Amino acid sequence: MDFTTLIFMGLAAIVIWRLWAVLGTRTGHEQIPPSRFSRRPEPLPESPMEAGTILNHPAHQPDEPEAEPAFRWAGLAEPDSELAHGLTAIAAADPSFDAREFVDGARGAYEMIVTAFAKGDRNTLRDLLSREVFEGFAAAIAEREKRGETVDMTFVSIDKAVMTDAQLRAKSAQITVRFQSKLISATRDRDGQIIDGAADRVVDVTDIWTFARDIGQRDPNWKLIATESGQ
Repeated sequence: MDFTTLIFMGLAAIVIWRLWAVLGTRTGHEQIPPSRFSRRPEPLPESPMEAGTILNHPAHQPDEPEAEPAFRWAGLAEPDSELAHGLTAIAAADPSFDAREFVDGARGAYEMIVTAFAKGDRNTLRDLLSREVFEGFAAAIAEREKRGETVDMTFVSIDKAVMTDAQLRAKSAQITVRFQSKLISATRDRDGQIIDGAADRVVDVTDIWTFARDIGQRDPNWKLIATESGQ
């Protein structure tokens, strides 16, 4: 082998070695450079905090406005009326006061008083009336008995019982109720003859009664302190 051939063989070996160093050894499992198939990653959205946006996280939601409290005397008195103010004053002085229970109790007392008066039942009346009112009722019963008169009365119904006034005077709670009722009433003389009313006719009666209770006393009962006939 001559000298020229040896030189060419050496140059070929150097070229092959440099190609191997640059390209490396391929195994067939090399990944394709990702830059060829995937788009440039899009920039991440701007942080809400950086953009000045306030996150509406449930824990940071603005407080819901509180619902308006229901009117305490709804169905019993008009808002901002004297009656409503009177009921509020009574309730403030006596936390146990319940206006609706009072109306129910007044209805029951009305029927008991009307019935007791017709029968001349002083014992029942004494427990339900103030001293002054009892004396007036007792005097009317005495006059009726003196004349020999009796009253046949059937209590039919209470159509309506509405509070019209409420006041707190010192420690005296006073509430006025307008009653509309239906009665059958006949007054008979000592001979049994009807001299007033009718035994077979229902009549409409309107009474305006005022009840009172001393809230400074333990006695929870209300008593009738004034009466008048309504139209």
